[in-house]
Amino acid sequence: MVAIASETSLIGTWKLLSRVDLTSDGQRQTEPNLGSDPVSYLMYDASGHFAVQFMRRDRRDANGGYDAYFGKYSVADGVVTQELEGALLPESVGKVVRRQFHIDGGELVITLDATTSDGEPVTRTLRWTRLA
Repeated sequence: MVAIASETSLIGTWKLLSRVDLTSDGQRQTEPNLGSDPVSYLMYDASGHFAVQFMRRDRRDANGGYDAYFGKYSVADGVVTQELEGALLPESVGKVVRRQFHIDGGELVITLDATTSDGEPVTRTLRWTRLA
């Protein structure tokens, strides 16, 4: 059952179940930095702050295979807007990103337009389960 998305429905700690990138013709792409099955936690608090960390499951060294960012968030009409106050990648600091989301059977589903490392557009779908 898909529930209406609200700010209060986001509050909590979420663990990533899956991260899938699909091309416009439905082909699955693997993002090379994080791999096909990264480990991730996402947290939204009641004061309007969020933090997320992604790590490649088979990460072997300190270079690559990790992404993290945090900041403020707001919700309107099934879209979460995130203002990045800090990020692993310096060029991401200050970015404002918008992601569609809904709750489906107790899972948080976030979708966004992204690009592969070689510039091909993909639709990214992230499925999360609530931990707290």
